[in-house]
Amino acid sequence: MDQLGSVVTVVLFSAALTAAVTDVWKFKVYNALTIPLILVGLAYQTWVGGAGGAGVGVLGALVGFVPLAVLYSTGAMGAGDVKLAAGGGAWLGPTLMADVLLTSCLLAGCYSIAVMLWTKSFRQTWFHFKFAVYRASMPDCGLSTEERLENVLHGNDRRRRAIPFGAMLALGLLLSW
Repeated sequence: MDQLGSVVTVVLFSAALTAAVTDVWKFKVYNALTIPLILVGLAYQTWVGGAGGAGVGVLGALVGFVPLAVLYSTGAMGAGDVKLAAGGGAWLGPTLMADVLLTSCLLAGCYSIAVMLWTKSFRQTWFHFKFAVYRASMPDCGLSTEERLENVLHGNDRRRRAIPFGAMLALGLLLSW
């Protein structure tokens, strides 16, 4: 691996590990990590590839940002996860970021299944899933106030009800690299 590839590896894995730890610990991915990750990733892409590299960085950031921003807009995901994905995309470009997102979503699904097995909450989870799909099919119908992520994270059962998606992104990066 060349020296620049090593820089990307060190930066991304350090950021991913930091995000995973804070997300599992506090269910929070901090702006102090994500904003510099985005900006430096875009600068790196521009430095390495000129205008074309800048385009790759912006497109990668959008591939990370847009799908998760949709979830954020419904209250189902935290903004730190969205910005972390955008930062990863700025460094990786669109193709690898799409792989990381797909892997991360599969990991989040596996995590959810493991939590359901551990807590024996299949019926309740299936009901909530069907209800969420029904509500999502209705225009202008987001999550209710008590179901929005910021309120779920304050409850005693938050480990059973929320996925630390920053940690899933870190694992997705590790497995996709």
